[in-house]
Amino acid sequence: MPGTSDPYAAFRLNLELQRTRAKDLLRAVRAGDAAARRRLADAVALRAPDPVTLKLADAQFAIARELGFGSWRDLQTHVMAQAAAREAIGQSGPIDADMPTLHVRCGSDIKRELEAASFSGDFLAVWDSFPVGPVTDDADWIAQRARFHADSGTARDVGYDALLAELTDADRRLAASAQSHARVVIWTEHDSHDQLSLIRCLAHYARTRPPRVLELISVNHCPGSRRFIGLGQLPPEAMRLLWNRREVIDAERLSVGASAWAALTSADPRELAAIARTRTPALPHLGPAVHRHLQELPSSVNDLSLTQSLLLQILAREPTSVGDLWRVYQGELEPLPFLGDTMFLHILNQMGRAHPAVYKRSVQDPDRPFSDGLAITQTGRQVLEGVTDWLSLHPPVRWLGGVRIDPSTPNWRWDEARQDVTVA
Repeated sequence: MPGTSDPYAAFRLNLELQRTRAKDLLRAVRAGDAAARRRLADAVALRAPDPVTLKLADAQFAIARELGFGSWRDLQTHVMAQAAAREAIGQSGPIDADMPTLHVRCGSDIKRELEAASFSGDFLAVWDSFPVGPVTDDADWIAQRARFHADSGTARDVGYDALLAELTDADRRLAASAQSHARVVIWTEHDSHDQLSLIRCLAHYARTRPPRVLELISVNHCPGSRRFIGLGQLPPEAMRLLWNRREVIDAERLSVGASAWAALTSADPRELAAIARTRTPALPHLGPAVHRHLQELPSSVNDLSLTQSLLLQILAREPTSVGDLWRVYQGELEPLPFLGDTMFLHILNQMGRAHPAVYKRSVQDPDRPFSDGLAITQTGRQVLEGVTDWLSLHPPVRWLGGVRIDPSTPNWRWDEARQDVTVA
């Protein structure tokens, strides 16, 4: 049985443990525990579960639903599949050895897990995070990205020259991938961080000759006891199971990706909004991710991006630390988590440069920014309520894809009710 020290425990489910949890839940309901009754009622759609007629199967169903399954049998099937995949690791040769393979991922978070799961193909980390900073169609766009990361601190303490070299090398390897590998597999999840990286890759292959085999693994859910945020949470055996779910990237998917990348890099977001409304059936996770990306435009209500609004909403409850702000934002309020911690700090720091200030910050340790204390100001509350427009406080210029957001000029805004952009 996985212990608490197992980093994958939340997604490496144990059937005996879940049986025990179901028995405990049933016992608590029969003892009159109100919280247990609510849990079971939510799962089995009963307003008032009758402790006399309830069976263990009802509690098992509730546990399965809490873990993200449709039934207890689905939970059993998943646990057995994970166990079989775990047992298969190391018993045969590499799972991807049938042809020279390149695994492309927007980061290095699954590299170790792929190796542990007996994948032998090469790995390419295309780590640049396109939801934040300029993403243009200029010839020097990679240099622009390197400058943004160096100036904003989103790449920690790496300097411009090193960032430019790293981003240029990743672009070179992507450009050479069709010649160097017979198969390229792109691993993504459903958030805008991954989906915008995906369309960058698809746009590349749409304008050049793709590899002989081009495949996609795109995931928006994995059953477990924690909220699924990304592939980096999953154990090696999950990588093997996902390998069996890869799909061919055909001409339609290449075309959708290329169109979306062109829309992302445009200074006019109307085409991107149209793509979000179609929900992109060929790439079903792209539409919601693009919608979430567009919510980072100034809102038509108060000029705040959705991230900025969520951060102020948390601060409006009570003063908190930067670390707790990050935890609540990422774990509870963000509808489609896409930010890393450095990108989060960048957004928070930029908000702190508005005048008057929307929050007060007390520095505890200059080397540990997540320990700083934060408290919303009256101006912050007025912005959150729509009494004061955020852009009237002259925050720093920022970019969203190809859109430059400058408080001194008319700007594109996102109208959530209309699911469209306006300019004002």
